[in-house]
Amino acid sequence: MSRKSCPEADSIEGVLTMIRQEKPDGILLDVRLPGGTGFDLLGALDVPPKIVMVTAHSKHAVEAFEVDVVDYLLKPVPPARFAQAVQRLQAACAREPEAPPAPVFLPDDHLCLRTPRQIVTVRARDVLALRAESDLTHILVKNSPALMVCQPLGHYQSLLPSPPLVRLDRSLIINLQTPLRLRDQSRDAATLILEGVDQEILLGRSARQRLQEHLSAL
Repeated sequence: MSRKSCPEADSIEGVLTMIRQEKPDGILLDVRLPGGTGFDLLGALDVPPKIVMVTAHSKHAVEAFEVDVVDYLLKPVPPARFAQAVQRLQAACAREPEAPPAPVFLPDDHLCLRTPRQIVTVRARDVLALRAESDLTHILVKNSPALMVCQPLGHYQSLLPSPPLVRLDRSLIINLQTPLRLRDQSRDAATLILEGVDQEILLGRSARQRLQEHLSAL
């Protein structure tokens, strides 16, 4: 994200043109744009820049973090909060991609995971869910405390067996063999409850739809 200039655009077509010409590392993106929404824009990009989402409505928060935004600002934005979001965006753009040690599969489908404090071995089939938390992954394991692992979520998509472990959005992978139930919160959100997991998981509309499609195919 350049400090010398800050191009602006007020429509989806304008933003797409700006991104293709300027190739920014990061942008501030409004949810509502002439011709569609910020989410429509992100869907049109193969590799979107880092995003700070800006909107007047909190109802878009779940969907925003499904697409891995750096921050989410509600209008009117206080100057101190705006400065904080810009700092987060700059930090995300400056961060060098790391190549952490890959998880190791041991005999009998045991998985060796590196946490900030230790190396833990779990059975792959006991992994109930994986949730992205910035560049780390929060792993929920059957009959065990949750683990925070020093690797991004996307690293696991090709390593874990799918099915039963399927990715519902950019921030969540779940094990379809885990007994589960859904409780609708609204038209655009539902709560996912996994057996053996204390915390509930909030799903946006697209994640809920993917989950229902996977369950119907079983």
